[in-house]
Amino acid sequence: MMVRLTHWINAGAVALMLGSGWRIYNASPIFGFMFPAWITLGGWLGGALAIHFAATWLLAGNFVVYVAYGLAAGHLRRRLLPIRFSDVRRDFVLALRFRLAHRPGVYNAVQRLLYVLVGLAIAGVIISGLAVWKPVQLQPLATLLGGYEGARRVHFLAMSGIAGFLAVHLALVAIVPRSLEPMVTGRTPDHETVGGLP
Repeated sequence: MMVRLTHWINAGAVALMLGSGWRIYNASPIFGFMFPAWITLGGWLGGALAIHFAATWLLAGNFVVYVAYGLAAGHLRRRLLPIRFSDVRRDFVLALRFRLAHRPGVYNAVQRLLYVLVGLAIAGVIISGLAVWKPVQLQPLATLLGGYEGARRVHFLAMSGIAGFLAVHLALVAIVPRSLEPMVTGRTPDHETVGGLP
């Protein structure tokens, strides 16, 4: 129940943060492009900042709860470890051939690696976001990240990692829609393999 709850809170918080963050980015781009206004949130810079800060605290609090629960209950160790290069390579090749079966409650090696990486990206976006928000008060942190502009770039890269993870995550749910059922209902289907593609 706790994993499902934190998953859906994360989904909402990340969606709000991405949309509002893209609007904030557009106010002062650091690269040679801007995001289309229709995929941003907030309507204007002040509105985007308000949404972004509210979602930041929701994401950060939820992340702390998820990690604390995962460590205390052993969820992170059981579900995400071990990660072996040979297993990741094997499962990646099977996935490219659409031959990677999905078993309810079991992450394949690629999923384990991606979940660890997106966890690190969430931690990175929170830490770099604090440095961007309070670069004077948190000057040691900002300096560690390369100053204010460096922290902005780290923040953007971490956000890009999260957005990339979401794109893959949603594509896989679209390919294997029955894999969504356990995260909605908490029940796994009766059959052992869900959506294993021939």
